[in-house]
Amino acid sequence: MRLATWNVNSIRARVARTVEFAVREHVDVLAMQEIKCKPEQFPYAEFEAAGYEVVAHGLSQWNGVAIASRVPIDDVELAFPGMPGFSKDHQGPDAPQEARAIGATVGGVKVWSLYVPNGRSLEDPHYFYKLDWLSALAQYTSDSLEQNPDLALALVGDFNIAPTDADNGDPTVVAGFSTHVSAPERAAFAALESAGLTDVVRPLVPSGYTYWDYKRLRFPRNEGMRIDFILGSHALAESVTGAAIHRDERKGEIPSDHVPVVVDLDLTGPDDDDDRPMIF
Repeated sequence: MRLATWNVNSIRARVARTVEFAVREHVDVLAMQEIKCKPEQFPYAEFEAAGYEVVAHGLSQWNGVAIASRVPIDDVELAFPGMPGFSKDHQGPDAPQEARAIGATVGGVKVWSLYVPNGRSLEDPHYFYKLDWLSALAQYTSDSLEQNPDLALALVGDFNIAPTDADNGDPTVVAGFSTHVSAPERAAFAALESAGLTDVVRPLVPSGYTYWDYKRLRFPRNEGMRIDFILGSHALAESVTGAAIHRDERKGEIPSDHVPVVVDLDLTGPDDDDDRPMIF
């Protein structure tokens, strides 16, 4: 199974190139973030014409997540247990949840398409919401793998964290002064790994960014950040046979500011035939 994640930065603006990429690269399951539409506004027809079923979660023109799959989709969830909410001037456990997570079982894998809160600034309430959100995600992960150590679990999407200095090439993003690279955010990312997850792309693609700001010629200068990840449980990590970061998708007309991250999974064992080309 080929699994991909992509912050598409408005699916209605980029549906043609999103579907074209999925078909061209033989993607079986595509997790999307920042779809920026309500479910009834999602361009299902284009995906269905290409053989994909889609589940989407969005509440407005902001945020939003979706999963498109050629594999049957089961057990859809619109939030992970304990996921906190956020609203301006609304603090506390009853704050409304944003459309930042959608989970489903596809091909025996529990896949979560995640759009982690940005944080905005180190003093902003959104930053502390981000840390709470990541803490709840780590707790969900730990509980899930404790209950089922053999669970093939994939947390994929835009994590809005560059976990190491090697993941940050943007000179305006400075540790100690900026979100995405602060010590608490990096500790929150490490907590996900301690909960039983592995960055399954890094061993096969040790360098490269997944996001470049539209401003200041960041892409031509390659001043990007690696903030989009596929994190997998032990059972999922063992099945990974290839990985790629599709940098060229940042080129062309009206590109997203993010690019797809892709992994190949051998979930059926060595005796099954799969004649598709490897991607690494």
